Amino acid sequence: MIQVENFSLRYGLKTALANVTLDIYRGCITALIGPSGCGKTSFLSSINRLTDLIPGCGITGRICIDGGDIHDPARDVQALRRQIGMVFQKPTPFPLSIYRNIELPLHEHGVKRRADTVAIIEQVLRDVGLWEEVHDRLHSSALSLSGGQQQRLCIARALALNPRILLMDEPCSALDPIASGIVEDLISRLRGRYTIVIVTHNLAQARRIANYAAFFWVRGHAGSLVEFGHCRQIFESPAHELTAAYVNGARG
Repeated sequence: MIQVENFSLRYGLKTALANVTLDIYRGCITALIGPSGCGKTSFLSSINRLTDLIPGCGITGRICIDGGDIHDPARDVQALRRQIGMVFQKPTPFPLSIYRNIELPLHEHGVKRRADTVAIIEQVLRDVGLWEEVHDRLHSSALSLSGGQQQRLCIARALALNPRILLMDEPCSALDPIASGIVEDLISRLRGRYTIVIVTHNLAQARRIANYAAFFWVRGHAGSLVEFGHCRQIFESPAHELTAAYVNGARG
């Protein structure tokens, strides 16, 4: 679904990613693994062009979705971002009610009828397992929710726009183990409905939930892709000695 060809990204004079090439498959979960500072989050943010918002950021190479270059000058960036939801490391609910957290992006993207809004809000809250927990307090502040509930609300907010791709930047790292397990189970349930790309430092988590894994490392002061393949192959029979050292805990 996503084809990346010789993609490089720089911030001013600093190269953050160099010559990344890989395919991300439709309906699968792809985990991006590797040490801090190797460009995983920069790569993730490039897929929906959030990097456009960073002054001095420049790119070369191509990222295509279903064959269409996302950097084509004719590309509608707002429409692109509607197709590609983003969930961040720290839960980021708006300081509004639970209801308004989902209503607001729907309204901004043209969903005006109240009946449609109500139906979508209930559906996405059910999808993330929150409906039974919050249906009787939808107009309470989203900030009153626990950390795990806030993260599931953020996932529901991303799903409300019916994206095709879901990007997740360490979505469990700010949560306690119980909340992390709930969110991890949710991500697994979304497999097949969405193409998911997830950054995680938790190798056990990557192995549990991902179909494919991409291992990044720093080479020559720039992030680079060392190895990409089926998750089982990456963890059990990696082709590169650096991958083997990392997944076995000898490096990184």
